[in-house]
Amino acid sequence: MKVFSDGFFSIDPTNGFLPISEPLSVLPERYSELQRLLDNMPIKKPDGNPGLLSFEGEFEAEAIKITNYKNLVCKETDKFVLASLFRAYSFITSAYTLAPAHHTFLKTGKYGKAHDLLPKNIAQPFVAVSEKLEVYPWIDYHYAYSLGNYVKIDKLGGYEWTNLSMAVKFSGMDDERGFIMLHVDINQYSPDMIKSVFAIVDSKKTGVILNDSVKLLADTLHKMNDRRKLMWEASRWKHYNDFRVFIMGVKGNDDIFPNGLLYEGVWDVPHAYRGQTGAQDNIIPTADIVSGVINYYPKNQLTEYLLDLRQYRPMCVQKFFSELTQQMSQNPLANRLICDDDQLGMQELMKVYEEIYLFRNGHWQFVQKYIMQNTAYPKATGGTPITQWIPNQIKAVLSAMKVLSESMKSTFEFSLEDWSQNYQRKVDLLNKQLEIVSIDAFNPEDVFKLNSDLGYQDF
Repeated sequence: MKVFSDGFFSIDPTNGFLPISEPLSVLPERYSELQRLLDNMPIKKPDGNPGLLSFEGEFEAEAIKITNYKNLVCKETDKFVLASLFRAYSFITSAYTLAPAHHTFLKTGKYGKAHDLLPKNIAQPFVAVSEKLEVYPWIDYHYAYSLGNYVKIDKLGGYEWTNLSMAVKFSGMDDERGFIMLHVDINQYSPDMIKSVFAIVDSKKTGVILNDSVKLLADTLHKMNDRRKLMWEASRWKHYNDFRVFIMGVKGNDDIFPNGLLYEGVWDVPHAYRGQTGAQDNIIPTADIVSGVINYYPKNQLTEYLLDLRQYRPMCVQKFFSELTQQMSQNPLANRLICDDDQLGMQELMKVYEEIYLFRNGHWQFVQKYIMQNTAYPKATGGTPITQWIPNQIKAVLSAMKVLSESMKSTFEFSLEDWSQNYQRKVDLLNKQLEIVSIDAFNPEDVFKLNSDLGYQDF
């Protein structure tokens, strides 16, 4: 398996999915005007005073005054400078367009209409830097909001979310920091994930024992799940709406962007891109591909949304996914284990499936609490339907589990009878939840409570 890199990210066993070094915390001095706007932008600034987004119309008024840096941006070649510029213009674009939606929400509890024109002093340099990085000109998970936006508080410390702050922020409050920096925290284990994936792909050539590599993948996913569960502590669910509107996208959110978004001085027609979402993270897509869960994705519109989001990643990640998919389609992991009647290997693969399930079901619980109990708005930040999106992917891993179990036998460490009972509880949980959300006026708390009733509460 070969390494894919763009100079900022390098998908390898050393870096995993994190940048190859810490992102720039501030823009170079030549962009000082842009940096001042970012520093004054948050609802709550570091000194405790209200920032521009606290006051209706003030951020937009300041944003249209800044210099058009297009010519300077076009001369940049350093990938870390380009990433920091993309991050800057992503935040400014989202703040500028979505500020009206935010202030309407404060007044009415419902998201209002966004600005549908992005001024050319923002649009032109933003599109210029996005083209250099080969990504869409809208806030993303990699370069902008999450993986390219962390700052270590203690430079000698680790990637625990408590040791991370945000270089740029919308609310400026601790719940936003905890929410997105926990994603960086989880990715601290991605080097071991890539190590296991490379070993699985190359096992026939290297002679590495396949079971050991699958076990490393299962163990790593377990560590990631343990960190993911800290979301309940890192970011209080009642405060998600303090910043959520600013990571909404244009595509799929017609109520907020009924006319799309016109990039002034760039294109003559409006464009629409999906918003920033944890679904743009690489952990679960990688696990799906290497484990074979991808082969069980339902053929429907929801899966098309999922595959569409694959495009909202750095090109090096997209190429990695493509190469990994090709390699695993030639030698599917489950097939290899089943053909060899490798019961130990199948047990480890079932652990991988279990961790993927727990990750997705935990994410589904986040949706139930952080979103469904905070707003009746039916779309996620990526523009996907709230009540159907994650259940679609849960069905895929449940299908993969069922097929693998048909080739497994009870052993000292694995009871097929116990597994079957736990599996049925997973199926019952999802079916009962989907039954509730199929009703127009359902109670989100009823959906959430089922997790506890059936033994799958996330915390």
